[in-house]
Amino acid sequence: MSTTATAVENPHSEARNDQPLAKLAVAAIGIVFGDIGTSPIYAFRETFAGHHPLTPDQMHIYGVLSLIFWSMTIVVTIKYVSIIMRADNKGEGGSLALLALINRQSKGTRWSAPIVMLGVFATALFYGDSMITPAMSVLSASEGLVTVDPRFGPWVIPIAVTILIGLFWIQAHGTAKVGQLFGPIMMTYFVTLAVFGVMHIVKNPTILMALNPYYAIEFFRIDKFTAFLALGSVVLAVTGAEALYADMGHFGRNPIRLSWLYFVLPGLMLNYLGQGAMILSLSPAEALEAIKNPFFLLAPEALRFPLVILAMLATVIASQAVISGAFSLTHQAIQLGFIPRLRILHTSASAAGQIYIPVINWFLMVMVLLLVLFFGSSSNLAAAYGIAVTGAMFIDTCLLAVVLFSLWRWNKFVAALVLAIFFIVDITYFAANLTKVPDGGWFPLLIGLVAFTLLTTWAKGRELMLDRMREAAMPVAVFVNSAANSATRVPGTAVFMTSTADGVPHALLHNLKHNKVLHERVILLTVKIEDVPFVKTGERCGLKDLGHGFHRVVIRYGFMEEPDVPAALKLVTGCGPEFKMMDTSFFLARQTLLPSSRPGMAVWREKLFAWMLRNAESAMEFFRLPTNRVVELGSQVEI
Repeated sequence: MSTTATAVENPHSEARNDQPLAKLAVAAIGIVFGDIGTSPIYAFRETFAGHHPLTPDQMHIYGVLSLIFWSMTIVVTIKYVSIIMRADNKGEGGSLALLALINRQSKGTRWSAPIVMLGVFATALFYGDSMITPAMSVLSASEGLVTVDPRFGPWVIPIAVTILIGLFWIQAHGTAKVGQLFGPIMMTYFVTLAVFGVMHIVKNPTILMALNPYYAIEFFRIDKFTAFLALGSVVLAVTGAEALYADMGHFGRNPIRLSWLYFVLPGLMLNYLGQGAMILSLSPAEALEAIKNPFFLLAPEALRFPLVILAMLATVIASQAVISGAFSLTHQAIQLGFIPRLRILHTSASAAGQIYIPVINWFLMVMVLLLVLFFGSSSNLAAAYGIAVTGAMFIDTCLLAVVLFSLWRWNKFVAALVLAIFFIVDITYFAANLTKVPDGGWFPLLIGLVAFTLLTTWAKGRELMLDRMREAAMPVAVFVNSAANSATRVPGTAVFMTSTADGVPHALLHNLKHNKVLHERVILLTVKIEDVPFVKTGERCGLKDLGHGFHRVVIRYGFMEEPDVPAALKLVTGCGPEFKMMDTSFFLARQTLLPSSRPGMAVWREKLFAWMLRNAESAMEFFRLPTNRVVELGSQVEI
């Protein structure tokens, strides 16, 4: 993201080039791996003590550990780290960045519309995930207090709620200073995971045999449907895999790979193996009790409380990453035309990516608190967790299929084989999670459906509105020739903002109709958001002389940048003197939608679009126009 119109390509790319690999790898550990890093707190436990309990004996423990290891290998290491992270859009990752890349290179193909819908639905599912992740992780860490002293039981939910309220409250004040501690805290956390895991592995080293895929296959051969149901909890071990791809623009591909392969993955697996080794060292009766919270019982009693505090810090960091991700994704969706303009605030003068979107923040907070209070425990919440993640993973594989066949043009046999493995894994996990719909899985699906409806309604309504405005627009050449000879010209510059780069803006027609004058210099200005993250300064502005003091200017931004029209106008040359804001007036048209029987959208969607349009952030603030130099003129549009 760029704070000014004069930003060069990708500021993160420049930062990456200037910083050593090791330093970026440590920073990535603090931001990227929070979600997947907190999975050991609940993933192993839920597989045995969740909605479909398993007996914690050797066969089941070996089978589950084997599934966890091979899931992380196939889904995270091979699919995301080795393949999908190569599909970057000028250094940026994530579903929307990948969608923009595919859309840019496949315009006009018959399947581009379904691909756009898939990308939008992945975005919609992320909002469901961004509500469940903070609730699940913070609540599960708070429940660790019970392993220190059972009397903490009644305080678990109040403590979790307090932490979450504090987390969302600090968003408006920025997290840059706190963020400096993320890397060291998460490194300490992963080292702690590994140490406690090794302490139990050395007592029962045969647990390492669980890495053999034979035990996963044997688990399915013996238990069949029960093993299939267990996948719904095993998938919790890979939640957060998409974050590796989405955060690639901040750290680069290599630091994330380095962190995952040589630090995070070993730490996670040692901890999972340690949990398994500990359970196997207990009697059957003790194992049934310990499996209710094996993560915290790994620690000696004297170190259990410090582990709970460290886990709480880790879950706060994981939640922070998801919340920041929601802000970043929303910003991209606004720029790409899927969400109406929203108020965006910067919380750091130096870190361009530190943004805060109030409406998203408070909506997420309300939904997260409702989840904690409604479900009451992390085990109950686990039923809601997984649907959104597995759905997004499946969509990423669909988008990857387009990349492999159409963009990279892999050998068809190799591509089909790789995709077949990914699709089998994704579909199996998604199907296993569908069994959790009645117990809470309906929530992320409901949120995803609502978000998908809003995103597609805005995109379609905006498209229809622009089409109607083009139909009614007067040709520029006709207007310029007639107005230049008949209207009185007054000193100064008038900038008329228009969504389309052709035709006469409604605001210009209304101004001439009511005020009967034209400025000496008239700029017809269009801001275009390209399907790339950043636009070079030299390619920022395009100018066309229309004659008689009229000029058409097109300002281009990437979907990771923020428009700053006054700053961009300073770059424009060749249309008279330099732009001075005190001599420039900006004219905006505020559209009022009228009900119409014309084909386009259902009536209820038209009303929904009209409501979104009314509540959108004003163009004046969104484009950073000087408040005392803006004139708004109303116009009516039928869609």
